[in-house]
Amino acid sequence: MKLAVIILLIVLVLLLGAGWFMAGYTVSIPRQTLEQARQWQQEHYDIDWYDTLEKQDYTVSGFEGYELHVQHLVNRSGSGKYVILSHGYTDNRYGSLKYAQIYLKQGYQVILYDLRGHGENEPTFCTYSVREGRDLDALIRDTRTRYDDLTLLGIHGESLGAATSVACLQYHPEIDFVVADCGFASIADVLKNGAKSAHVPGWIIDLAGLVAKLRFGYGYAEMCPVNALAGNQIPILFLHGEQDTFILPEHSRRMEQVTAGVHELHLIPGAGHAESVLTDPEGYEAYVTAFLEKVTG
Repeated sequence: MKLAVIILLIVLVLLLGAGWFMAGYTVSIPRQTLEQARQWQQEHYDIDWYDTLEKQDYTVSGFEGYELHVQHLVNRSGSGKYVILSHGYTDNRYGSLKYAQIYLKQGYQVILYDLRGHGENEPTFCTYSVREGRDLDALIRDTRTRYDDLTLLGIHGESLGAATSVACLQYHPEIDFVVADCGFASIADVLKNGAKSAHVPGWIIDLAGLVAKLRFGYGYAEMCPVNALAGNQIPILFLHGEQDTFILPEHSRRMEQVTAGVHELHLIPGAGHAESVLTDPEGYEAYVTAFLEKVTG
């Protein structure tokens, strides 16, 4: 009897240890520096145009006073159309440059920023769209009050940035459109897919989600952007790489199916995770510009 109790205690300790480790590992942010991110962009596409632009740097108070580093790429057209670009996990605002030119050519003022825990912001853990969505909502409100010439405002996100953009909709932001590229509907499903590929049982993810709630105050069940789409009427363009094995295209399909407003979903052939705009830049730009014409006139 005593041996059985000891064995049970050992098993419980091992399980809690595994959950503790997995929770910490999954919410940590192995972030890139601005220099590292810029170097990656230079190696994969032309960003020389970026240095020629007038830029305005400032900070915005996000959720619970968290400071966000923001940059305005000034469009010399003087247009009152604005778009906020949200980058992916581990990246920073330079990761959004691959989308910026699409909007600059359409006359948009482009707002880049470092998501919570990324870039120049203070280190913290990732809540996979929960706190990040509130930060974006704060940035949207700041943008509307900061720029008197603003006539139209949209948001465009990649991966974590796409999930953040979708999650933000539950706060009913005053925006005109959303472009969500390879976002996840539920982070738990992404983690379980990764665990399956690594031959790790899925219940470890469930346990880690419970530990994350106790340890960090946020569990995986809350990190579910698809839940923000109930009753949404803001137009959304979903884009996803057809060959994405990290965040499966099914995530965009799930979100596209539950949003009530105007929406489209396009899968980019041959594109892996966050590769759509690089795999088919002309097709990608065509989807975005056609959608903007459709929903903004």
